[in-house]
Amino acid sequence: MNQQYMTSGNATSAHDNAVLQAIFNPNAPFGDISGLNQEEALTDDDSGFDTELLKQVKELETRGVSAAEAGDLEGALQLFSQAIRLLPRRASAYNNRAQALRLRGNAAGALQDLNQAVVLSGSAGRSGCQALVQRGLLRRLMCQNDEAKEDFEQAAALGSEFARQQAVLLNPYAALCNRMLSEVINKLRNPDLSEVQ
Repeated sequence: MNQQYMTSGNATSAHDNAVLQAIFNPNAPFGDISGLNQEEALTDDDSGFDTELLKQVKELETRGVSAAEAGDLEGALQLFSQAIRLLPRRASAYNNRAQALRLRGNAAGALQDLNQAVVLSGSAGRSGCQALVQRGLLRRLMCQNDEAKEDFEQAAALGSEFARQQAVLLNPYAALCNRMLSEVINKLRNPDLSEVQ
């Protein structure tokens, strides 16, 4: 779906293509547009941790995710807590435990873990991005829209398309502009319909 648009005989940049694609095909998922969603490329810097401990912690987290997916939230929480005890300065297990806590209805505990994950990650890398998105969602549920918007904007800067969309939804001016642009595009696509209205 990556088309090359030409302007004055020159190929546009990947970012320009993404913008043009969003304008001319607003219903296309942004994740399909090359150069717009870099979240998948994010990694965590695990270089400061003991290799053997890191291997154990990753295995515990994998087992915890599997337990949560199978509906065993108590088992998942135990596995994530064990991973945190082994490497308390690594953000990933806090993110995972926050998800399990949220699923159990413990929003306060989830928020505490997400705050810790944001601090430990330095608001960077995959864990930082995920913690910001999750915390933004929790804050939005708690009607803390200004704080949620901040989290979504930081995660969007790291490459999260979902966070970018959430930040736009929380920005009344951007939402108004998007609605107006959508109306203009619909009128251009369907000129007969605009005459009826």
